[in-house]
Amino acid sequence: MTARVVWHPAHLHSGVHRAPVALERLTGALNRMVDTLRTWRRRAREREQLGALSDRMLSDIGVTRADAIFLSNKPFWKE
Repeated sequence: MTARVVWHPAHLHSGVHRAPVALERLTGALNRMVDTLRTWRRRAREREQLGALSDRMLSDIGVTRADAIFLSNKPFWKE
């Protein structure tokens, strides 16, 4: 599910040329911020799940317990 902010400046006066550009930039910035927050939340969730896997499950995917601990303790904002 991807939500996008869309803002149509229909209510603005036609003589104002800079406002639509500013709104487009603001909309783009808001969308990038939402995308970043979603990415961070996904990483945090995946790292939490990785840390909760059993040794057998980790072995099945080729990850050692040490790797899982390292990755699950990694801050969510780092790739």
